[in-house]
Amino acid sequence: MTIEEAQQSVDRWVKTYGVRYFSELTNMAVLTEEVGELARVMARKYGDQSFKAGERDNLSEEMADILWVLCCLANQTGVNLTEAFRQSIEKKTRRDAERHRNNPKLQKG
Repeated sequence: MTIEEAQQSVDRWVKTYGVRYFSELTNMAVLTEEVGELARVMARKYGDQSFKAGERDNLSEEMADILWVLCCLANQTGVNLTEAFRQSIEKKTRRDAERHRNNPKLQKG
């Protein structure tokens, strides 16, 4: 599935099952909540915390939830995520083409 197809799939789902999109502000709050849920899993899986009873390692589910809400926000605001992502890669390539290679903190020691 491409990013464009993901945006279209989310839009079809919302229009078929979701009645309508939540407001942009609500979706921004939901996105923040989902990022927090991903952070919780990361802290337990890769950090110093442990999973509580009943919690599970659902890293992929939390990432997918973030992508879902991001697609909602993009659809609501007229953002083509495919084009925006392409531009982001170009920007980072121009800006950081040598920066990371020359960063002594990133060199294997």
